[in-house]
Amino acid sequence: MRYAYSVTAALLAGGAALSLAGYPAGAQVAQNDDTQMARMVPRPGAPASFADLTEQLQPAVVNISTRQRVEVRPGGNPFAGTPFEELFNRRNGGQQEPQFREGQSLGSGFIVSADGYVVTNNHVVSPTGRGTVEEITVTMPDGTEYPAELVGADAASDLAVLKIARSQPFPFVRFGNSAQARVGDWVVAIGNPFGLGGTVTSGIVSAVYRNTGSGTAYDRYLQTDASINRGNSGGPLFDMQGNVIGINNAIISPTGGSVGIGFAIPAEVAAPIVEKLRRGVAIERGYLGVSIQPVTDDLAASLGIARNRGEFVQGVQPGEAAEQAGIQAGDIVLSVNGQNVTPDQTLSFLVANIAPGTRIPVELIRNGERRRLNVVVGKRPSEAELAQSQMFDPDAEAPEEGESQPGSGVVLDRLGMQVLPLTPQIARQLGVSADARGVVIGAVDPNSDAARKGLQRGDIILSANYQAITGPEGLESAIAAAQRENRGAVLLQVQRRGGPAQYIAIRFN
Repeated sequence: MRYAYSVTAALLAGGAALSLAGYPAGAQVAQNDDTQMARMVPRPGAPASFADLTEQLQPAVVNISTRQRVEVRPGGNPFAGTPFEELFNRRNGGQQEPQFREGQSLGSGFIVSADGYVVTNNHVVSPTGRGTVEEITVTMPDGTEYPAELVGADAASDLAVLKIARSQPFPFVRFGNSAQARVGDWVVAIGNPFGLGGTVTSGIVSAVYRNTGSGTAYDRYLQTDASINRGNSGGPLFDMQGNVIGINNAIISPTGGSVGIGFAIPAEVAAPIVEKLRRGVAIERGYLGVSIQPVTDDLAASLGIARNRGEFVQGVQPGEAAEQAGIQAGDIVLSVNGQNVTPDQTLSFLVANIAPGTRIPVELIRNGERRRLNVVVGKRPSEAELAQSQMFDPDAEAPEEGESQPGSGVVLDRLGMQVLPLTPQIARQLGVSADARGVVIGAVDPNSDAARKGLQRGDIILSANYQAITGPEGLESAIAAAQRENRGAVLLQVQRRGGPAQYIAIRFN
């Protein structure tokens, strides 16, 4: 389960008596084949019962569990999980041996082929915290367990594909067309809430293409009031023809339990990604390199434009596709490749689903005038690269206390700080030239002299003892040279955002 105020990743699983509804042994026909589903539920109106539909589909819904090896942080270390954890241990009797415990996770999935490919959420099979997934097990409704191999996973869309094997074909289901879903349509969710085993819940489609405001490229869900809880993640959401139209993924709840607002990844989004993961094809997404915000009432009023149309460009990253095409901060992007930008169809979603290298038209408003630009879509960086590119962005969320920073940071014990190379991306975030040289401070030990002298995250160290610094190794060399000369401190030249460079002497720890 993942929580973001009230957005909670749900975990589902399946478990019930296996029934092939009259299929001959070894038949390789989807459980939701149209010829079988036509006799299950009348198409118009509310069904008298979901029993036949459930009996037909449930054999293809599985429980997924993982066994993990989780590192336990040493007790009494206030810097556990930060760049200064090892430094604290050394100061207090030496490096402590890491300790481990066994962890588990539970979720749901569904089989999509007779040869045993299984779809689930990425977070169901991802390690927890400092853990390592050592074993994945898929349990069939009849209780039979199979070891599973992770074929592929995609963190951005929160999808993963597993593979299980046996001599006989597996019951399976197919994806349907979620684009045909309408608000008010009946749906059925099958899964494993709270590890209870095969559980079936029903409801309706409450909204299509719901945007939760997370700002991610795949913030576009089917919303349902079918009960979804912990253990539901990765399980299927079926329509009344037995098609998988969504993959249950998250809920909104002030309590952590179902309050009737659940979200499923639409099949039209999931199916192409699942197919690529099955075939081992690299998933590449489009990227413009802009920071954006919705067109609010106040913003629309100030610009004299309609609300709920377009997105406002707050900033443009140098060198990326948007800048090369002439898009500027202050532009309002109205459409991309002929598709309107709306709250239900965001700019991030539209661009992410365009192949890198594609030349597309972009319509926008600048200074009250409509313009049309042609953009060659770039390649979206990995999630880790995006995190690093935003780590010193003043508009990004500040890291929580004790949270490790992304990137290849180096901890300097004698100064009580973590430093990182000053890349062009970080330099732009800090408001200095992209070709600036030095190292940037990622974190400072609050008990160090550096902290007492006011050094902080985001400060740039330009030189040490008058020697220009071009990387962490240069600063390490300067510290070593000062120690060889029996000096008790090092003179750093430091520059802070918006201020002039100044010299500060920092005593060694």
